[in-house]
Amino acid sequence: MKIRIQKVSGSVLLVMLLITVVILGLFFFGGETPVSQRLVADTSMSEPAQTDALIYWMYILLAVTVFITIVAAIFQFGSKLVDSPKTAIRSLLGLIMIVLLLVVTYSVGSDVPLVIPGYEGTENVPFWLKITDMFLYSTYIMMGVLILLIVGFGISKKLK
Repeated sequence: MKIRIQKVSGSVLLVMLLITVVILGLFFFGGETPVSQRLVADTSMSEPAQTDALIYWMYILLAVTVFITIVAAIFQFGSKLVDSPKTAIRSLLGLIMIVLLLVVTYSVGSDVPLVIPGYEGTENVPFWLKITDMFLYSTYIMMGVLILLIVGFGISKKLK
């Protein structure tokens, strides 16, 4: 019996969507953290009780996405390398450009510690500050490039 990839991926998508809906329901309707246990500096602000569950679920989704993306890229590169080595090597250009973008945005990121009232954690250090800036700047640049590509391809399609 053959398993169709569409059935498997559709089932996985539905399970992940169901888990996401349940966690979001817990986050929005699961009550608030008791005042004595709140992590925010201003305890008059609300803090949903299931914030950790939502954050951990986002970490899981990010890890699964990164893993699947890397595995798929390796398989695609391997199959292209067998069929057309020149095309396979050219496909590495995208990876090289992303690594270059990450290096540049990391280098321009700020390492000045933030003033955060009530924060006693250990992540307000230059390394994590530069990593955060790297992700933010990279996201801004990639969104800008995406918008330019959408507009550019739309214009070129109309001109043909």
